[in-house]
Amino acid sequence: MRHLRAAAAVTLAISVAAGVTGCGGGTSSGGGSNESPKTLTYWASNQGPSVEADKKILTPELKKFEKETGIKVKLEVVPWADLLNRILAATTSGQGPDVLNIGNTWSASLQATGALLPWDDKNFEAIGGRDRFIDSAVASAGKEGEPPAAVPLYSLSYALYYNKKMFADAGISTPPATWDQLVADGKKLSKDGKWALGAEGSNLSNNIHQTFVLGQQHGADFFDKDGKADFTSDGAVSAVKQYVDFMAKDKIIAPGNAEYAQNQSLTDFAKGRTAMVLWQAAATTFASQGMKPEDWGVAPVPVPAGAPGAGKQTNSMVAGINMAVFKNTKNIDGAKKFVKFMTSDEEQKILCKTYGSIPPVKAAQSDPAFSAPELKVLRDTLATSAAPLPQVPNESQFETAVGTAVKELFADAAAGKPVTTETVKARLEKAQQTMQQ
Repeated sequence: MRHLRAAAAVTLAISVAAGVTGCGGGTSSGGGSNESPKTLTYWASNQGPSVEADKKILTPELKKFEKETGIKVKLEVVPWADLLNRILAATTSGQGPDVLNIGNTWSASLQATGALLPWDDKNFEAIGGRDRFIDSAVASAGKEGEPPAAVPLYSLSYALYYNKKMFADAGISTPPATWDQLVADGKKLSKDGKWALGAEGSNLSNNIHQTFVLGQQHGADFFDKDGKADFTSDGAVSAVKQYVDFMAKDKIIAPGNAEYAQNQSLTDFAKGRTAMVLWQAAATTFASQGMKPEDWGVAPVPVPAGAPGAGKQTNSMVAGINMAVFKNTKNIDGAKKFVKFMTSDEEQKILCKTYGSIPPVKAAQSDPAFSAPELKVLRDTLATSAAPLPQVPNESQFETAVGTAVKELFADAAAGKPVTTETVKARLEKAQQTMQQ
């Protein structure tokens, strides 16, 4: 799945790359320059069902850009499994593209390498101004207080998807708005071999996405104001325990979900084995597995009480893809023109409709396509109640350390071992020690 790729496998590489400054990429021989920007190289992330599908989607748009500007774009769609390693290699070798896509949770880590163009006010003005973009998307593009390291390209957030028939059969008329309601409904739904809620217990990034949001609701950021790991605060411990307790205590997640890491929870939902799942833009996946649009509904992710909003009513992390420029490209003017094109109102409508994402450009969101029930929930969440993951250089190590702690706790729950406040805190202490090594 394009939204839950883990940066965790390359945390050591990020640590090494963070010590490199001034390294750049850019067009190799045969490319353009600021005086004659003939050619750009672009690494696009794999957003669609395949690399070939992305090429078919993007190539006509790149031809439009060439017709408008005279600049040819050499496209390479990089699989997610390879993308971060390729980027890190480029930051150290200087042999990279002019423009590239990055996962937004990598922004601060890659910013620390010094290889990416900072998007200060002058550079933002070259693409129409920072005010064109929604605040939460820009906040996920680099460390607070510094110019962003990238520009938002595709945005997403989480929603609660629910099976209408399973809800009706259990006598439940509306989706839960609070966690207490979700647990109460979940106990009605978890019977006869079926379960209330799906999870990806072995997916480190998904574990982080869920526990980060619960942490926000418990007043925990997982890092202090100086960017130092703070995994054992009362709020962080409560957040992780609440999530794992859906399996360990409340018995509304099937024990087998502890081993899920490849979107099996979506298959369970589509096949009627699970009544709810927390996910990003799942409609296409459901359709591919035989579900009809009328079979499922979508609602905001629950909050402790009341309705979603800022602060402790945060109910999603800011998900998405950002677009970056290598600072030492020989074709910086052409690169900025390309970023301006890809984030133009019209291109945002075309690309985000195709990929099922939300435009981070405000004006593009007015298109009726983004008012469909699913996308409206995702759009409203992104605008009003989503928060970016910690924008710290070692964010990917956070995904690995805490994501693994949650994975281990799910494994304990699946095995029938007690998950207590003390065991949660011990696992998080271990994760914090790992971060400090």
